[in-house]
Amino acid sequence: MKTSRQAARQRRQRRRLVLGATLAVTAVSVLAYLVMALPPDRKTDAGPTAATPITTTQEAATATGTATPTATAKPTATDTPSPTRSATTAAARPSPKATPRPPRTEAGTASSTGRIQPKTTYQGVATAYEAADGDGACLFGPSPDLMIAAMNTTDYETSRACGAYVLVRAANGKSITVRITNECPLPCAPGQIDLSQQAFAKLADLKVGRIPITWQLLSPSTSDTISIRYKTGSSPYWCGIQAIGHRNPVAGLEVRTSDGWRQLPRTEYNYFISANGSGCGSSIRITDIYGERLTITGIAVRPNVVQPTGVQFARR
Repeated sequence: MKTSRQAARQRRQRRRLVLGATLAVTAVSVLAYLVMALPPDRKTDAGPTAATPITTTQEAATATGTATPTATAKPTATDTPSPTRSATTAAARPSPKATPRPPRTEAGTASSTGRIQPKTTYQGVATAYEAADGDGACLFGPSPDLMIAAMNTTDYETSRACGAYVLVRAANGKSITVRITNECPLPCAPGQIDLSQQAFAKLADLKVGRIPITWQLLSPSTSDTISIRYKTGSSPYWCGIQAIGHRNPVAGLEVRTSDGWRQLPRTEYNYFISANGSGCGSSIRITDIYGERLTITGIAVRPNVVQPTGVQFARR
């Protein structure tokens, strides 16, 4: 017969067995649930992937006109304008008889807007170069005097600055008026003017080499009139036209065609080009940066001949 102590021990053993079985069933249920919750063949996440850059391309705009002669009317001259020189070096002087090369051209619509504006003072530095006979990227030919300068490429602006008269003032109070006949390529910075050695010497000793300046556009007094020159190789089928001796910078040049006035694109070597011969030998109309227009007639296609017009822009 069981004692009360033995009965109590048996009851405690049964409770432990029941509790252990319950915990085992619960653990098995939880494990089964977790296994079922995982997706089949799940792989470890490697983290976010890097974004792939999108490559884009931009198509370059093409000029509306070209200075290259057509096959039916190719100029006979063969030499090409040589590049201009850097500051403080001898000037490279393109020949006025040079054959046109594919140029930088500006838009075919006459406009007085440009980098160099009247009644505006610009800051920069002046350097010096050996100007030789004064010819340069503007292809004006030898200069009657050497009070000339080369404009930095930015302000040269596809030859817009050619022929401009500029008053240059040094910090010491001295000043000189020069005519732009050349281009000063990089490293010439915006605002910089490369003066002929003769002009620089009017402001400072050549040994200084570089001086701070301010400068502004002038509309000087002159007894000269404008001349027109057709480029070497010009004909009724292709021509380049240049204005020489203008008091104010030229903003645009047009030729008269059967359809009316046609604006010609301008090259970096200061000629306006009619690539298909349209208007070659007909009336010419030139406009300065102030908007004044002069109509010129009676100028024949005579390559590399300077032909006077008898007209001049008004002084401003």
